[in-house]
Amino acid sequence: MLTAAQIRAARAIVDWSGMQLATASGLSLPTIRRMESDKGPGRSAAENVVAVRVALESAGVIFVAEDAVAGPGVRLKRS
Repeated sequence: MLTAAQIRAARAIVDWSGMQLATASGLSLPTIRRMESDKGPGRSAAENVVAVRVALESAGVIFVAEDAVAGPGVRLKRS
């Protein structure tokens, strides 16, 4: 499951505005803002979370799962 912080970090790493993510994912800007807020993506429809994930992964983001050493994060694919 994605976290709000991962979405914000992923958007930052690809230098996208909230509107750019909204356009790329086919969602509204208020939906993106809500997913990035304290409410987080857990309160969004599963298909909306998938749409955000796919849009960001298509832009080169790799989502890193939490493990025993560190929390969840993001990385950028090599070009």
